[in-house]
Amino acid sequence: MGRLNRADLVVPRRQRRSAELIEGKSTSTKSIAQLLAGLGESPRGSERRGGDLQEWEVDRLTDTITCTANRFLATPIGADSDFFDGGATSVAAVELVAALQREHGIRLELDDVFADARPRQLARQWLRNNGRTVPAASPSPIPAVPTLSADASDRAVDDTLRQLISDVARADNLPFVGPPNGGKPKRILLTGVTGFLGSHMLLDLLRHSDAHVVCLVRADDEDQALGRIAESLRKFHLPWSREVARRITALPGDFRLPQLGLSPTRWEILAEEVDSIVNVGAAVDFLRGYSSLRQSNVMGPLTLAELAMTGQVKPLHHVSSVAVFNELGVTRMGEDDPVAHIDRLAAGYDQTKWAAEAVLRRAREHGLVVTILRPAGIGGHPDSGAHNRHDFSSAFVATQSRFGTMPAFRYLNVAAVDWVSRVATAITCEPNAWGYNYHLTGIPRSFDEVMRDMSIAGMAPRIQHWEDWKTDTVARIRKEPVPELEFLARMLESPTASQLCQAQLTAPAALCERTMAFINQHGLPAPTPYDGTAQRRTFEQLAATGLARLPHSDDGPYLSFSETLRGCVTAPDGTGDHECALDLQLSIDSMYQLMTERRIDIKGQLNCPAIHPKPLTIESGSMWIRPDDGTPLSNGLRHPLMRYRLLMRDMDGQQWWFEGTKFARAHRDLLRQTRTLTVEVGRADEPASFVGEVAVPVDTYLPDQVDGLRANRRLSDRDQRRAKLIWLAWFNFQVGRGLLEPQLRVVTDLFDLRRGATSKEQH
Repeated sequence: MGRLNRADLVVPRRQRRSAELIEGKSTSTKSIAQLLAGLGESPRGSERRGGDLQEWEVDRLTDTITCTANRFLATPIGADSDFFDGGATSVAAVELVAALQREHGIRLELDDVFADARPRQLARQWLRNNGRTVPAASPSPIPAVPTLSADASDRAVDDTLRQLISDVARADNLPFVGPPNGGKPKRILLTGVTGFLGSHMLLDLLRHSDAHVVCLVRADDEDQALGRIAESLRKFHLPWSREVARRITALPGDFRLPQLGLSPTRWEILAEEVDSIVNVGAAVDFLRGYSSLRQSNVMGPLTLAELAMTGQVKPLHHVSSVAVFNELGVTRMGEDDPVAHIDRLAAGYDQTKWAAEAVLRRAREHGLVVTILRPAGIGGHPDSGAHNRHDFSSAFVATQSRFGTMPAFRYLNVAAVDWVSRVATAITCEPNAWGYNYHLTGIPRSFDEVMRDMSIAGMAPRIQHWEDWKTDTVARIRKEPVPELEFLARMLESPTASQLCQAQLTAPAALCERTMAFINQHGLPAPTPYDGTAQRRTFEQLAATGLARLPHSDDGPYLSFSETLRGCVTAPDGTGDHECALDLQLSIDSMYQLMTERRIDIKGQLNCPAIHPKPLTIESGSMWIRPDDGTPLSNGLRHPLMRYRLLMRDMDGQQWWFEGTKFARAHRDLLRQTRTLTVEVGRADEPASFVGEVAVPVDTYLPDQVDGLRANRRLSDRDQRRAKLIWLAWFNFQVGRGLLEPQLRVVTDLFDLRRGATSKEQH
């Protein structure tokens, strides 16, 4: 905020904290609602210079708002330019609201600023909110009017629809062109490279094509643009190297501006040197209205269409969204199905995506080859866990894990970012695929499938009606503030953004026949369900930042069973022979615990009169399955199959340690290997006092560990049966693998038939 003149504006510390919280940069635990509630309190001693309400009229109020807004911007805007298009952030929006109220007594609603941040419109809205009659705005000439549904005809004069229709009509001024060169692209203009999907697509374009990529980046110069690209790649755990820098050109510009903010000469050069355009750039904000987003999401694609038609004709590949179908009650979402009625799209983001596609459909009619790529939710990377922190799907997972509730829904149309990027890149590099619509939505997950995955993971949520879930979630976020979830709370409190969320949850499965045919034809990786396995790394990162909550032992065991061991121990020198028995209760918090650690928690007691006349209580303990990934001890033939580590306390308060290992060997007594535990027992901080062997009695295995297997009672009967079967299948697979490893080692040694050094080894 160094560009602000502190003599002109002093922002109270309380208001700055509220702004930083909206931007997600603060670790404060206060909610935005609490902080914004205090914006009306002027600092003691400050004066309001606004005077009586009747003194304000549209032009004077517009000038006041414009002048105040420009103090927060590096580049001044006019009365009809959007505050956010001037480079403002949510921080600046909160500060603008605070400054207008403190200095002029003008209390703007922050939602009004997000909806339409043009100073003239803010002035008109403020006067209307205060009961003033506002003269109608001068209508803009509308050369062509898209067909509206009958029930919306009486709302055609609405400012948003009027602006949208006017924007779409501008595409009629595009020239008519012939087909582009049909060869594979050699020099690609890529926008949105600093975003989540754009960063991944940049790397995929470099990996899977020979093209040089010109990256349009909002920056003051080329060095700053290159620095922003490098920073974005690192943020999403993607490699940045000299080779990447060699194959890209960082182009400072802004696709919100006419001719991308370039000089006429640079515009003409760019039009001649690139032979393909890939547009991933967009302003993704579900709180802002159409007027606030149009410059990025509608006029930007229109400008790129103009560039594609200037000089040599170039194909334009536009990343849109299935949000163009986001009307409540939609029954089908096919790649060539009609999109939603514009008057039924409530959120500004959805409206801009609809308008951008309408603009590009008209460009198609003028001969431009336009490919429309529609992802749905873009999930995190299954390997790196990189994710978009402000994506609705990330927030949805986070709230489910933190609060244990979930709204009912039909399908979740979510695909991992690496798959979306790979398929989108392949389409943009294959001339025969150009000019069509593609859905990059992966495999939709039904409500039952998602519930099954969560139940298996030990996170069975409570299902709520949409309105109940929305109210409950907002209340919980306010009660347990998490800065990263404040944007979700504001979305759910906003009627239009809330309707967008509801439309996503009630939407049908997105259909992607053309995309699947392309994948099969070109041997690309088939989509995999964005299930618990794919989400694991992302979930870990969400949990590391405090956004999500992993299953915990306090939630109650997901699965539990008993194990009985009987045997004898002796002193380390072999003297004595003492009976020893363990009665254990083994429990699993979640399948996540098994997949990541292969660990089981242990409680119970140990009975050995030689150690203490009374049983020792196990205070904490764990058992690991295949603890060393099959590596034998000291390169020998004994491979650790299971390892037990316990901390115990006797009745006198003395603490004891216990360590035992089940070994796999290249021998036929496989059953004995899975039952027998070699043990050591000693006092805390002392060497072992007893060593020996204990084993699971044959007649206790089935009653304890199969028939006695217990699942969490919160699960349905079907999910309990499924959880037991999955555990038994996983456990037997791991044990079978562990028993096979020493056998394979022996076979490998037998095939090493060399009796001496080879000629190569001698030299």
